[in-house]
Amino acid sequence: MDPHDEELPPPPPLPPNVVPIKAEDAAPPDKPPKPKRLPMARPGLGKKGQPIQLLANHYRVSVKSSEDFFYHYNVILKYEDDHPVEAKGVGRKVIDKLQHMYRTELSNKDFAYDGEKSLFTIGALPQVNNEFTVVLEDIGTGKSAATNGSPGGNDSPGDGGDRKRVRRPGQTKTFKVELCYATKIPMAAIAQAIRGQESENSLEALRVLDIILRQHSAKQGCLLVRQSFFHNNPDSFVDLGGGVMGCRGFHSSFRGTQSGLSLNVDVSTTMIVKPGPLIDFLLTNQKVDHPNRIDWQKAKRALKNLRIKAAPANSEFKIIGLSDRKCDEQTFPLRQRNGNSGDANTVEITVSDYFRVHRGIELRYSGDLPCINVGRKKRATYFPVELCTLVPLQRYTKALSTLQRSALVEKSRQKPQERMTTLNDVSYHLDLI
Repeated sequence: MDPHDEELPPPPPLPPNVVPIKAEDAAPPDKPPKPKRLPMARPGLGKKGQPIQLLANHYRVSVKSSEDFFYHYNVILKYEDDHPVEAKGVGRKVIDKLQHMYRTELSNKDFAYDGEKSLFTIGALPQVNNEFTVVLEDIGTGKSAATNGSPGGNDSPGDGGDRKRVRRPGQTKTFKVELCYATKIPMAAIAQAIRGQESENSLEALRVLDIILRQHSAKQGCLLVRQSFFHNNPDSFVDLGGGVMGCRGFHSSFRGTQSGLSLNVDVSTTMIVKPGPLIDFLLTNQKVDHPNRIDWQKAKRALKNLRIKAAPANSEFKIIGLSDRKCDEQTFPLRQRNGNSGDANTVEITVSDYFRVHRGIELRYSGDLPCINVGRKKRATYFPVELCTLVPLQRYTKALSTLQRSALVEKSRQKPQERMTTLNDVSYHLDLI
């Protein structure tokens, strides 16, 4: 007999004073309520010793009284094929274009956008869920679509274009933007913070103010590093050697204090790549005195993802690598039209010959050097080194040498009065409030 087929023994008898209950009737024990956490009250003020006055880098904030609300929207950015947008810096360009294109549909609302997934307005948008289509031209460079003869456009080395075409298709990208309502934050929370009163919305309201300040700096062309911003001001640069510079800027954040709302501002420093001719950066970075002594494997690692402006059209590109051969030997297919028949034919031409024949530029020293590749992995676009210039305010994220660290500490040091003068020269104007 299978032991599994045996009947189970009967349950034990219940004592006479026990009343059985059904399992579904048994209510779970009540969960204790979450404790409310409030700031601890200060027990009192110090009374011993001699009182003195201190000067702090906190600036009192005043905001126009308002009964309005900040409306928070979640931002979802997708490409035309519904793939999410992950590239950095694209979000601000898309939202700026959206605000320009759909200003009437958005009731002329101003935006405070954090550059990622949060957007704030004063007052609600017309719809709870808003969907838009935005077209950006020449997203790779941030410029308008390339025209006849511009680098990276119709007839640049590696593209094989035709000089007679004014615009080349494929220079635009289409984005889908969704703005979904998340919550609203009373602006009265700011007034409460100014009076030194805490509320459940205080932190969110201060976060909106930080985003407004950050966006204001972005529109001025500043380099943003979290809550710090850096202007393109040569007076704020200090040379650290090796093609690296220290850039002095400002860190700022809104803080609730016992005296009310204040803006805390302090001096901040970050490292940037020294702007200017690309060849000068490479010579300084590798501490050599002639282009022929450059280690191009090291140069490839140092240059990757840096942004340049390329002559003669002065368009901006991002470096993805170097050519396998030098300019005098690196070829690409150039498509040309026959003037009589109008038929197109493709010829192989070197980068050096292209710039000499089609652009009238005789290369001085780049013929024996690799080309800078600013195209794509499967579609290269080449420029000679001597026609490339590094754009300003590009962060240097590699480790500093001991000498560079020492130079950064020494040259960033300021006396208290000098530091306070620098901070007082910073002006803020928040247009959204």
